[in-house]
This record gives sequence, structure tokens and C-alpha cells, in this order.
Amino acid sequence: MKRDLTVDDLVVAGIALAVGLLAAFLLRMLLRWLGRHADRTRWSGDDVIVDAVRTVVPWSAFTGGVAAAAAALPLTQTVGHNVNQTLTVVLIGVTTLTIARVVATLVRTVTQSRSAVAGSATIFVNIIRVVILALGFLVVLQTLGVSIAPMLTALGVGGLAVALALQDTLANLFAGIHILASKTVQPGDYIKLSSGEEGYVVDINWRQTTIRQLSNNLVIIPNGQLAGTNMTNFNRPEQMLTILVQAGVAYDSDLDHVERVTCEVVAEVMTETAGAVPEHEPLVRFHTFGDSRIGFTVILGVGEFSDQYRIKHEFIKRLHRRYREEGIRIPAPARTVALQQGAMVIPQQRTGGDPLMEFAEQGGPASTLLDK
Repeated sequence: MKRDLTVDDLVVAGIALAVGLLAAFLLRMLLRWLGRHADRTRWSGDDVIVDAVRTVVPWSAFTGGVAAAAAALPLTQTVGHNVNQTLTVVLIGVTTLTIARVVATLVRTVTQSRSAVAGSATIFVNIIRVVILALGFLVVLQTLGVSIAPMLTALGVGGLAVALALQDTLANLFAGIHILASKTVQPGDYIKLSSGEEGYVVDINWRQTTIRQLSNNLVIIPNGQLAGTNMTNFNRPEQMLTILVQAGVAYDSDLDHVERVTCEVVAEVMTETAGAVPEHEPLVRFHTFGDSRIGFTVILGVGEFSDQYRIKHEFIKRLHRRYREEGIRIPAPARTVALQQGAMVIPQQRTGGDPLMEFAEQGGPASTLLDK
């Protein structure tokens, strides 16, 4: 000691310690009151701010009171240095824990606001918490006079070895982070990969993506493979989509009448079939003079990808029935061939199921065919 301890020193130290404790208690009560008011507001940022200072400020007041009490006492230089180091370590520890908690809360809030990331929020929160705690531990060691350079070197070498050993796992991890953060794919989306896999996205986690096919089978795709392949998302930018149905009518058909009847059927299907889009405008586009028919495309609107099969089913049935009622003919595929004997060419129209043509295609002699 520099001098003898007196009663005045104890009184001053006690007052300083009491003031620190009282300030910590009052500040904690104030912050608790502010926290209740922050919960009533629509902005979530005030909750994070209050939560950040709720622990740091009372502990800072308490350590300040302890430091003032220690300064009022006639302590030796060694004891005073140890007390200051201890208080510094306590403040660093409290600040590190507070930062880790606040950042974890922010990450969890952001991930929960995104349905695709919510299921994998735990892995992000744990990684961030471990990183912040590790940094705080290194700061504590540096404060205590422990050199962290050898430790950083060892961690760097060890991290490199781990990264090489877990290359595929880390690739899937960062690919999953990118997929989840970019929101290019979310659970519930119907996707199709260039490799042929397609189905509804059931789950996206930090390592793999699970797809449920229409046959109710699950396909597990590593995130690295999903991020590196061409993909079509049928739910982006919107869930509704259009489908094309090919049809054709005979050459002697009245195309205006065909278009009008087809549009009426489309409007009927869009209104009465579940999964269709009632406000969809019926569209018919003629496009081809085929071998035996005039081809056209009918454009239908569907609510989501899986609805197209039911809508196509209803549309084809109703269109076929309506064409029969209106006398619109859908010709069977036909092909004109030539049967030759000497210099004479006899054209023959094939309409399907013609025994003469079947015999000719099997290599029967032309004279035999003509005799028939």
C-alpha cells in the first residue's frame, strides 16, 4: 500500500460502490420500461437497440462504481492493475455476449421474414454467435497480455486443412447461403432443372434442397449442384402462367367459326374449372398449313403449374364435344402416295387403316395392288 487504510477510504469506496449499484439498478429498470414501450411500436429496430443496451449499460455502471471504489482505496500498483484488468475483462465479456445476442436476434428476425430462410436460421445464428464469441475471446487474451499471433497462425493452418477436407460440404454451405439469401428459390416453388428433375421445393437447408415430384417421390439435390445448373422456376416472377395446346381442323372449315367456338370453350373452361384463371383472355392463333389440317395454338391461363393437367383434360374433352355439335371436323392424319406401274402414276390418299397402303408399305408388287 502507498499509505494506511483509513475509515474515510472505506466510506468513500462504499459510497462509490453503492452509487454504482444504484445506478445499475435504476438503469436496468429504465431500460425495462423502455423495452415494454418498444414492444408496442411497429418498428423492430427500437427493440434491438433497447436489448443491446439493457445488459451493457447496467454492467458498465456497476464496473464504474467498482473502479471508483478501487481508486479510492490505497491499493498497490500490482493490485490496482489486476483490478483494472479484471474489470476490463468483465466489460469485454459482457459486451461480446451482448453483441452476439443482438446480432443473432437480427439474423433470426431477417431470416424469419423470409420463408425460404426461416427453416435454416439456426445454422446462421450459431455460426455468427461462434465467430463473435471467438473474436471476443481473442480480445480478452490480448488484454491480458497473451500473444494471439501463434494462435491465429495455428487457426489459419488448421482452417486451411479443414477447408480442403470439407471442400464439398463448404461448397454446399455457401451455395445454400446464396440460394436462401437471394430468394431465387423458395419452398412451394415448382422448378425444373436442366438435368430433368422437376417438382415442388419442399425444403432448403444449408446443405441440400429437397424436391417433391408430382409422383410424390422426393429428390435430394446438393445446393452446389442446384446453384450450378440451369433452372426454370415456374412460380417466378408470378405463380400464374400460360400453357399452349396444339389443335387442328380440316381445310374446308370456316376458320372464323372455328376461332369463335374455340374461344367460347376456352372462356367456359376458365370460368368453371378449378385452378384456371377466369380473367384470362381466350386466345387462338392459327399458324400452320399441315399435311391434312390447318394447325392452331390455344393459349390457356392456369393458376399454378400442376393445374395445367386438369385444365388441359377439361379443355380437350369440351372442345371435342363442341366441335362434334358444331360440325367442325378434326381430320385424321393423311398422306398422299403414288403407285407406279410402267409410266402410269396412280395417286392414292392414305387416311389411316387403308389395307391397300399397308400392303404397299410391306413391299407388295404394284401389279398386285392394281389388281386389287
